[in-house]
Amino acid sequence: DVQLVESGGGSVQAGGSLRLSCTLSGYRVSDYCVGWFRQPPGKEREGVAAADVDGAKIYADSVKGRFTISQDSAKNILYLQMDSLKPEDSAMYYCASDSACLPAAIATIDSVCDYNYSGQGTQVTVS
Repeated sequence: DVQLVESGGGSVQAGGSLRLSCTLSGYRVSDYCVGWFRQPPGKEREGVAAADVDGAKIYADSVKGRFTISQDSAKNILYLQMDSLKPEDSAMYYCASDSACLPAAIATIDSVCDYNYSGQGTQVTVS
């Protein structure tokens, strides 16, 4: 079975940092496209960052220069390093993945991957 489990969320002051982890099982993260999404209370889900199977990355304008998506293929973990956090970054954060992918050069965060697999989320609160 394919499973994704997020961790690393919490409460932090504005300007601080957090690193979210997404532990994947049932497949190799290096064979799939991956992404991070967030959903603030009462708002739509938005894409934060994504990577295609070749590792090319895409970021939302709101997080460019502050967030970094990466993966540890040996541990099968996807990360989202979040620096210079702002109160508007507060949300439930989810990782998602799939084997159906497009090259990042011709895609957006939403279209680079089919995202049929996702985790339960981890809460990030910035005050």
